[in-house]
Amino acid sequence: MTKIFTLLLTLSSLLSFAQTTSDFEIYPIGVDSFLNGSDGTNLFSSGNISLDNDYNSMWNSWTGWAISSGTDISTVEFSNLSTINGTGYDGSNNYAVSFSSDQTIMHLDGDAAGEVVAGMYVNNLTVAYNIIKDGNQFSKKFGGLTGDDPDYFLLTIKKYLDGTLSSESVEFYLADYQFADNAQDYIVDEWAWVDLTSLGQADSLAFSLASTDNGNYGMNTPAFFAVDNVVTSDGVVSVENVDAKSLFEIYPNPANEFFILKNLENGNAEISIFDMTGRLVYNADANTITGNQNEINIQNLAKGTYMIKVLSNEKVASQLLIKQ
Repeated sequence: MTKIFTLLLTLSSLLSFAQTTSDFEIYPIGVDSFLNGSDGTNLFSSGNISLDNDYNSMWNSWTGWAISSGTDISTVEFSNLSTINGTGYDGSNNYAVSFSSDQTIMHLDGDAAGEVVAGMYVNNLTVAYNIIKDGNQFSKKFGGLTGDDPDYFLLTIKKYLDGTLSSESVEFYLADYQFADNAQDYIVDEWAWVDLTSLGQADSLAFSLASTDNGNYGMNTPAFFAVDNVVTSDGVVSVENVDAKSLFEIYPNPANEFFILKNLENGNAEISIFDMTGRLVYNADANTITGNQNEINIQNLAKGTYMIKVLSNEKVASQLLIKQ
């Protein structure tokens, strides 16, 4: 009971902040396509973030960021900008892809500038995943011949605030073969949430990659990763806490594969799901949810208790949900 009470106190502070999810779905590129700056676009924007792109027409190459809807989980080529699971987060169409030998920058715009970034989902691309797993003529197979080599592919995220790059960072292993027990070695093959709240207020985020596989010209591991559903905090807003059932109802509860939000006042309501540690595990606008009657798929959530938060018409309410 103490844990739930602590979570409620944590949520009560979070609820005074509006949040925006950048999911890159505003780009109508269809399935199995991408935007890499070849059309002259050098900046991609979604929600309250923007991403730089540098396209070289002489070499037909790019660095920085691209927008992809790739579904190819088998072709091991640098031109394949697909995630290893072939979709964006939660089966969505679009996602952002980063490629750079140095670092890429995510700018925070509008109300998100100078605020805390809640986090984002991160994934490997097909090309990086398969080269890490199998190796090729340029890159080693992680673990080596015996599987005992302590290899890793590491994403480091830092923040800029007032023009200064912070020394604090969040590290996320896209592949980790450093375990004494080789059975624990892994390569990320699905979307994983990366919590960035520990970085505090930021004007932009800096992403860099490191690998144990390096040569004369730098890192041999392909310098790709993908991000989706970037959740930014958009400053303090005035909201009224109301009785949950006056704003929405949950059915069924307990739930197994999905639940329905009934009686929402506004189709533009923002819906968030937190686990019992206070970690955000789902965030969406009601009008972007597919299916009937605001049906929300929770098959990927572990069994346990969750807090459902709805923000609508400057009113906010929360209810507990049990996932069976």
